[in-house]
Amino acid sequence: MDKLKEEFLKLLDRDLEFRYAVAGYLGLSEILKRLDRLEEGQNKLWEGQKRIWENIEKLWEEIRLLREDQKRLWENQNKLWENQNRLWEEVRGLKVTQARLVATIDRLTITIEEESLDVVGRRLKDELGLDIKLGRIFVDDKEINIYGSSADICVIGEATVRLGRRLVEELEGKIKFLREVKPELIKPKIIKVIYTDYATPEAIDLAKEYGIWILNWKGDITPSKIHS
Repeated sequence: MDKLKEEFLKLLDRDLEFRYAVAGYLGLSEILKRLDRLEEGQNKLWEGQKRIWENIEKLWEEIRLLREDQKRLWENQNKLWENQNRLWEEVRGLKVTQARLVATIDRLTITIEEESLDVVGRRLKDELGLDIKLGRIFVDDKEINIYGSSADICVIGEATVRLGRRLVEELEGKIKFLREVKPELIKPKIIKVIYTDYATPEAIDLAKEYGIWILNWKGDITPSKIHS
């Protein structure tokens, strides 16, 4: 009997059809089939859930990468802001430097213009006997640093720290302009003068051609001349 039981249990364990036959005989066949289907469904659910978790892990990985990218973007943006702030500081520094430079140039220009009026006026009086009041004048948009007239003579000139060829030509152009626009300012006799701290050799040669008197507080660079 024991041997028969053992064989029977082995058949139940190993032979599915025998198991169904016995279960059917016992009225459990349908239940077992349903249980098998439930097991299959549960396995499919587990597989689906496994895929869902895999997808969730992928999503978390993508979120992590996005956060890293966002972090890099913020870092780059912060660097851009830092660079922009440095640029603004440099621009502000340049503006301050430019303002100081302009102020220095203005002071130098004002000083040499005032100095030119004093030195040229004194030289005219002491050496040529001409007592002419000198000053700046504006004609339209043009400025003439040195101008004065008396009777039949006028003085027309410029004052500059450094004299180059361009300013020599500019003075000649201004005299021509006055003849055309304000002929009453031009007298029969003209003294053309440029007061400067330094004159280039090229400017000196050109001034000699035009008969322009170049001088500074130390003395003459080119001789004075009265044009008739």
